Amino acid sequence: MPNPFPGMNPYLEHPDIWPSIHNRLIVAIADALAPQILPKYFVDIARRVYQVNRDDSLLIYIPDVVVQQRLRTQTNPTNSNVAVAAPPIAPRRVRMPIPLEFRESYLEVREIATKQVVTVIELLSPTNKRPGQGREMYEEKRQQVLGSRTHLGEIDLLRGWQPMPVLDCDIEANYRILIGRGDERPADLYLFNLTDAIPSFPLPLRRGDVETIVDLPTLINSIYERAGYDYVIDYNSETVPQLSESEAAWVDTLLREKGLR
Repeated sequence: MPNPFPGMNPYLEHPDIWPSIHNRLIVAIADALAPQILPKYFVDIARRVYQVNRDDSLLIYIPDVVVQQRLRTQTNPTNSNVAVAAPPIAPRRVRMPIPLEFRESYLEVREIATKQVVTVIELLSPTNKRPGQGREMYEEKRQQVLGSRTHLGEIDLLRGWQPMPVLDCDIEANYRILIGRGDERPADLYLFNLTDAIPSFPLPLRRGDVETIVDLPTLINSIYERAGYDYVIDYNSETVPQLSESEAAWVDTLLREKGLR
């Protein structure tokens, strides 16, 4: 069954589903680009590994194993001076700020002759967007790329949390695609909402080379069908994050028309 939404499917943003979507889409973009940019360039799937261990980051709730040993009390009816053990103090359940290791995949387009990174393509994850150490580390890397001659393609298909900062744009939108060219400023920002089609976008390369188009909507819809997400998603449930009242009404009408509710 094809994706029932004309653009981004908000059910794919669920935290149980998004990690798989993220990995599949990174590979799909790489596979789609490679034959178009060879033999001058190749696409490498890179991985960023870091730990998040601050108090404002994600926390793991681990049930603490409490071993309670019942203290035996000895009583002697003939001796009132026998000591009686006091009952143990009941433990409290607390959260433990255990460091989490995150592995995030992103793409690097490299020039084969020089091995230099020409373009970085990032697909944002919740760790990049939510407040805390993960966002701080991603923004630092983002600034390094934007301050260099390397091009940046940044894809944000998550409605949750604050979008990455840009200047001169106060338009709110559900989703964003930023194309920042290292040899040209300002950047191009594609804004689209739940009811809109997902736009394709150009892949910047060396000056003078024809920019390849990344057909993002086709890639996402293909992943949806081949992975069988129509069997996994319960369209009678609410999305995570939740929709606004108007968006929820639009989704309800759409899914009823498709026979999914």
